[in-house]
Amino acid sequence: MRAALRLGLLLLAGIGSGIAAPRIFCCHDESGIQVCGDILPSACYGRAYRELGQSGRTARIVDAPLTAAQRAEKAAEEQRRKEQERVLNEQRRKDQALLNTYGSEADIEVMRSRALRDLGAAIKAAEERIVEIRARRKKFENEAEFYKNRRLPGEVAKGLRDADYEIRAQESVIESKQKDQETVRLKYDEDLRRFRDIMRRAAAEHR
Repeated sequence: MRAALRLGLLLLAGIGSGIAAPRIFCCHDESGIQVCGDILPSACYGRAYRELGQSGRTARIVDAPLTAAQRAEKAAEEQRRKEQERVLNEQRRKDQALLNTYGSEADIEVMRSRALRDLGAAIKAAEERIVEIRARRKKFENEAEFYKNRRLPGEVAKGLRDADYEIRAQESVIESKQKDQETVRLKYDEDLRRFRDIMRRAAAEHR
């Protein structure tokens, strides 16, 4: 009752003075009792409070200062928000890049086929090269037959070593290109999935 009476007297004093009434500050102290004053009462320090205008209506509400734990949580939430925004912007950039690359699902399949065809041609060329090398090696093998249990001439030994080295190199090329084929398949599968997803979302937004 005393707090309400004091509040009324403060407001009446402002009205009766003929000048603009000062702001009245009110809060609830640690006992839950409302405390008011024409300056912020000491009981309101560190607490939420209201500023009342001349009419007695609330003009502004000031929240209590955040605790250290609340500030930390707020900072963490802001960091999460920024990270979500970064991920969203990055996804938009990738989606736009995808749309700049392909105009339709057919475009994706054409580029997939072209990439796989080029890799297949490289594999075939390496396989043909191995056939040629093995044919050349066969000649050195035939010569080596004359030197069983004897030291091979340097030219024959070198020919066999070089052929084996070249065969291993071509086999390495084939293995690498086969891995590239799998990578290409996965890449275009993912591009196709994303393209369809973008088209579905675009269609849903225009309904």
